[in-house]
Amino acid sequence: MRRPLQNLPDPLPLDPMPLASTWLAQAWDEQVQPNPNAMVLATVGDDERLSARVVLCKDIVPQPGYLVFYTNYDSRKGRELGARPRAAAVFHWDTLYRQLRVEGVVVRCPASESDDYFASRSWRSRLSACASQQSQPIASRQALAGQLRDLASRLGAPDPLTAPADDQEPDFHVPRPAHWGGYRLWIDAVELWVEGEHRLHDRARWTRDLAAADGGTFQAGPWHHLRLQP
Repeated sequence: MRRPLQNLPDPLPLDPMPLASTWLAQAWDEQVQPNPNAMVLATVGDDERLSARVVLCKDIVPQPGYLVFYTNYDSRKGRELGARPRAAAVFHWDTLYRQLRVEGVVVRCPASESDDYFASRSWRSRLSACASQQSQPIASRQALAGQLRDLASRLGAPDPLTAPADDQEPDFHVPRPAHWGGYRLWIDAVELWVEGEHRLHDRARWTRDLAAADGGTFQAGPWHHLRLQP
């Protein structure tokens, strides 16, 4: 059964981040798709070519206004963010008739935050993050499996490809590798989109200025908003 369409608030909120966070929470609570927190992340390389891929957003922090994702720092996106620390991301929740777009400056999460999240992952996921040299060539799928098994053996872990699929955590430690961790995308532009009848969609954009502060944080100016024609 089709959901009723809902427009953006009128008047628009002065700060879009609480509504953006609510949208993500609703998509997650209702499990509207297999990965409700999936977003397309776009970056720019040294050759000024764009690249995009799907990553998982782990949190939207309305105040002070950033989102969090995790990846391999040595991957293509990690190298591109190191050279050009800006990115754009888009969420599309088809069954909710909503789209969220953000743009902003990207910095690494504090190491303690990355440590905590890494420790919360399943042991198989922790091993995979350590074993994979993301974005680097490899001869075969068998070679990749061999890297994973070699690492498991060195750490005294079960074979992650054949161990029983249960919830029991084996007794061994997988330290977070230096090449893996989180990013905060500090948002300076937000666009909210809601599907409308007869393709007359509802669309609005907010922007603000960010000034770099200490410790990878930013001082944010006030939001400015306007409605956009679809």
